[in-house]
Amino acid sequence: MAQHSFHLKANWPGLRNDVGEIEAGNLKTKISIPPEMDGPGIGTNPDEMLLGAAATCYIITLAAMMQRSKLEKVSLTMESEGIVDVTKGVITYKKIIHRPLIVLKEDASQKDKETAKLLAEKAESSCMITRAIQGNVEVSLEARIVTGQDQ
Repeated sequence: MAQHSFHLKANWPGLRNDVGEIEAGNLKTKISIPPEMDGPGIGTNPDEMLLGAAATCYIITLAAMMQRSKLEKVSLTMESEGIVDVTKGVITYKKIIHRPLIVLKEDASQKDKETAKLLAEKAESSCMITRAIQGNVEVSLEARIVTGQDQ
């Protein structure tokens, strides 16, 4: 069994509304509480980072599955949305919605479109981050599959 370790260093110099820094491999950024939660909104925040982790894991997983299936694409882009609920001062990350857009070649067959849809769905449940948050944060998918001519 192979195991991989990832390390992060964090510095938080002040109190709640200060600005800190994190560094992990190629990731180096300032962090603070977002303005929506009455923070300074400098750098990134845990809400964006969880959304980023889930989105990057999903799109990389989908691209790898498409490659293994030899499903050719023109492009693969995505928008994701994270929904955080604040009720009576309790902050809960409720839901992540991935909206991938898979553009297949103009001559893609109906079978190619069906394969793309199947892979889009399978990638969501195969992603390591989705599995890690399963049961705590709902993850849903709104995939669009088009051919180059349908854009």
